[in-house]
Amino acid sequence: MSHLRRQLTALETGQVSARDLVQRTLDAITSTQADLNAFRHVRADAALAEADEADRRRAAGEQAPLLGVPVAIKDDIDLAGAPTTFGCAGAFPRKDDDCEAVRRLKAAGAIIVGKTTTPEIGQWPITEGPAFGTTRNPWNLDHTPGGSSGGAAAAVAAGIVPVALGSDAAGSIRIPAAWTHLVGIKPQRGRIPTWPDVSACHGLTALGPLARTVADAALLLDAIIGDRPAPGGPPHPPRSFAACAERDPGRLRIAVSLRIPFSGHPARLDPRIGDAVDSLAATLESLGHHVAYADPDYGLAGLSFLPRATGGVRDWTRHMPRPSTLDRRTRAKVTSARVLGGPVLRMARAIERPLQRRIGRIFERHDVVLAPTTAQPAPRVGSIDGLGTRATDKLIIAACPYAWPWNVVGWPAVNVPAGVVGDRLPVGATLLGPAGGEPLLISLAAQLETARAWHRHSPPTFPASELSPPD
Repeated sequence: MSHLRRQLTALETGQVSARDLVQRTLDAITSTQADLNAFRHVRADAALAEADEADRRRAAGEQAPLLGVPVAIKDDIDLAGAPTTFGCAGAFPRKDDDCEAVRRLKAAGAIIVGKTTTPEIGQWPITEGPAFGTTRNPWNLDHTPGGSSGGAAAAVAAGIVPVALGSDAAGSIRIPAAWTHLVGIKPQRGRIPTWPDVSACHGLTALGPLARTVADAALLLDAIIGDRPAPGGPPHPPRSFAACAERDPGRLRIAVSLRIPFSGHPARLDPRIGDAVDSLAATLESLGHHVAYADPDYGLAGLSFLPRATGGVRDWTRHMPRPSTLDRRTRAKVTSARVLGGPVLRMARAIERPLQRRIGRIFERHDVVLAPTTAQPAPRVGSIDGLGTRATDKLIIAACPYAWPWNVVGWPAVNVPAGVVGDRLPVGATLLGPAGGEPLLISLAAQLETARAWHRHSPPTFPASELSPPD
């Protein structure tokens, strides 16, 4: 049974109250903050009050999918009564309203205990900054958990919360999931509304879950897609994502792609990660799937990505109470965005459809693509300290050249744990699908989880707590 489901079962059977569960979570945040530094904002009093209300509702016979469960959200997601700082320094105002995803989480009964750390405007896969310090990987404290949903990943991997909500504009869910031995889902664009930002990062950003198991991630995804599709979003699948996690995917044609998409700086796949992906491919073959090595044709997808990514950073800096506190590399990106805005940005959006057709040809011959999530294991903390813009970009691209094209096309992707290399450094692989492909990806990921049993492994320093004995 998964970590989230254990908590739900314990709540339903009266083994634990929501207040006890939330208090344990708050205690875990306090006890790990000096080492992990996973949280930017903690709402202890509000969370305990909501836990008491959840206990009253449950005692009255009310039901809700996540009633009384503690959840964390990344600090680029609006929560009423808390600031949204997105890794930046400064005195930000408290938000008056929840964003739509948070509203749905609360409607499902979840209790948001706090907002997790993220690098400045989510730009780097290393969750550090002068505004909040250094967030560390629970598997190895000398290394980063990744980013930009780094605090969310660290909190789930350490067992502080069973699930967390992150965001992904260039791999920001999948990369930290890979480096902390988690499942991370970037859904189809529009599956989860990003309101009040109607086109977050010019269509690159999707909200999605991080969890220890596929079933937990699917439960959170079900809770926040709502009863009806978002305006302009994809139609709901015929069955819940939780049901998909229990469904056999059938015999599939799977393409294994190790090729690195075009990047502005050199990147090389660490052979240990290549071996880990090959091992997953062998497992898939043993499960009856047809596996072949083939690469999507990414073309010049970077021409669509770069103007949109830099434009998203520039857009967010307009929220800054004191822009002068921004990192010099952020200010350089804002300058680049001025050049890449206007007609260039419009062109970047216009070529998305041709790129979808080009990249999508892989799905004429294959059902799913399996690729590395990152090219390198998690870097050491402090790796980008003192570097200039170009040197920072080189380091980041060398480590993380794989994830961003699926943000350009807006299609779903699921990171799955692929093993642990070196000195306790998890690595991951990504299952990539076409538009609306989450049900198939979730079914396949769950089948892999059963075969590989990655959910039984926790970081030795922070063994994830359980409310009932292991299965």
